[in-house]
Amino acid sequence: MDVDEFWLFLQRSREVTSDPDERLRWLGVHLARSPLSRIVDFQILLNQIRRRSDTYDMWEAANLIFGGDCSTDGFWYFQAWLIGLGRDTFDLVVTDPDNLADVPEVRRLAERSMREWTGEWPEWEALSYVAAGAYEEATGEQEGVYDAMARRGHRDQSDPHPTGFRGVPEIRRRRFGGCLV
Repeated sequence: MDVDEFWLFLQRSREVTSDPDERLRWLGVHLARSPLSRIVDFQILLNQIRRRSDTYDMWEAANLIFGGDCSTDGFWYFQAWLIGLGRDTFDLVVTDPDNLADVPEVRRLAERSMREWTGEWPEWEALSYVAAGAYEEATGEQEGVYDAMARRGHRDQSDPHPTGFRGVPEIRRRRFGGCLV
């Protein structure tokens, strides 16, 4: 699997259903039926793509969306959610996190109180584990995907390690939902 196939695979899951749990089931079933190398490729590519969004600027934007309470885990899950939105959206917001203000999913959230986000939180933790589940289903090896990655010179990442400058004295304000937050 190359990066284009990765994005196409995610897009196909989104075409089948918009429900995150159903998308995960679809991804898991189709990965488990794939050659083991493809399952490992998926996890490696997921990690590499996620790294592109692993910046302090992106974390700052996520923190604003989360009302000032985006934890380390929350940011990790937010990054997976961004990937789940698809290649075009992901590329747009990675280029400039301020572009999140123009993402329809973010705008819909900004129109309502966070208490009303039932089932719509901008996070998709389980995407991080879909390859591990598919690998286990195909081989019976629990967490075997991570050993296979290591044999190929990759290690799994399970927390953000943001790049960029942290602690800017005057934080640039971002607009979400047509308003400045």
